[in-house]
Amino acid sequence: MQHHTTTWKKGFTALCFLAVAGVSGCDQKTDAATTAQKTEYDGLSESKPLRIDSQAHTVTLLVQINGRFLTDDTRHGIVYKGGSNGHKSLFIGYADPKALYDALKQAGATPGDNMTMENKDATHVAGSKLAMSVNWEGAAKAYSFNDVINDSNGKTLDMRFGGNLQAAQEMKTGCLVCLDSCPVGIVSNATYTYGAVEKRGEVKFKGDASILPPDGTLATVTFKVAD
Repeated sequence: MQHHTTTWKKGFTALCFLAVAGVSGCDQKTDAATTAQKTEYDGLSESKPLRIDSQAHTVTLLVQINGRFLTDDTRHGIVYKGGSNGHKSLFIGYADPKALYDALKQAGATPGDNMTMENKDATHVAGSKLAMSVNWEGAAKAYSFNDVINDSNGKTLDMRFGGNLQAAQEMKTGCLVCLDSCPVGIVSNATYTYGAVEKRGEVKFKGDASILPPDGTLATVTFKVAD
C-alpha cells in the first residue's frame, strides 16, 4: 500500500511540474509577443525604423518617448538607442545616424557640412531646412517640434540637415537631432550655436509634458524637406 501511495505522489508531482512548465512556457511566448508588439507603430518597427517618401520629400522615423526629459532639461532631441548618448534625448531613435543621413539625402535634402570641432562655438548649422512633426497613437494631430519642445527663451526651432556623417561615425554618440548647432548630429537647430545649452546656459529645452504622451510611448517623427 505504501509503495502505491509513493508512486502516486511522485506521478502527481511530475504532472504538477509539467503543468507549471507549460504555463511558464505560455507566459514566455506571451511576453515575447508583447515585446514585439511594443516596437511596432505606424508600419515601422525596430527592424524597419525608417520610411522614405521621395515624392513628398519626407522621412519618417520610429522613436520612443524618454519621460525623463518631460521634466529635466536636455540639448538632445533624438539620439539613436545604440549610441553612447542614447539615454540623453527626449526621443530615443530606432535608426542609426548613417541610416537617417542616407534617408534624408534620398528624400531630397542637402547636407550643410559647415560645422567643425574648431568653429562650432561661433557657427550656425547650415543645410536644408526641415519641418519636423511628431505623432503617436491617440494624438489629436501631428504636432510640430515647436509644439512639443519648450525653448526657455520662446524662440522658434530652425532645424537643418547639418550632415556631419563622418564625425557621427567616428564619435559613435548616436546623435540624430540636436537642439543647438552641432558638428556631430545629423540634424540640428540653427537658432543657437554649439554650447548655448550646456556651456553658456543661454537656453533650456525640455519636452512639453502637457502634450507629449508618457515615458515609453512609441511615436513617429517626420522630417519634411522645406527648402
